[in-house]
Amino acid sequence: MLKIRLRRMGSKQDTCYRVVVSDSRKTPGSRFVDSIGTYDPRTSPGTIRIDVDKADAWISKGATPSGTVKTLLVKARKPTA
Repeated sequence: MLKIRLRRMGSKQDTCYRVVVSDSRKTPGSRFVDSIGTYDPRTSPGTIRIDVDKADAWISKGATPSGTVKTLLVKARKPTA
């Protein structure tokens, strides 16, 4: 089963996250199938760069997003003013 989740990148004090599609049975730090975006919580507000079309394609193929990724996808779909 595939899962869309966050993968932590960067150093201890300088973290950012990559939004990846990976096997749910593997650890979050293991190999991933596809990288669909990034999330940087250190900026105000947090910078979200997600390819929504790719995410929707993976969801239609049966991948399930984690709770945090669901929230990020909702924010990524909102049009900026």
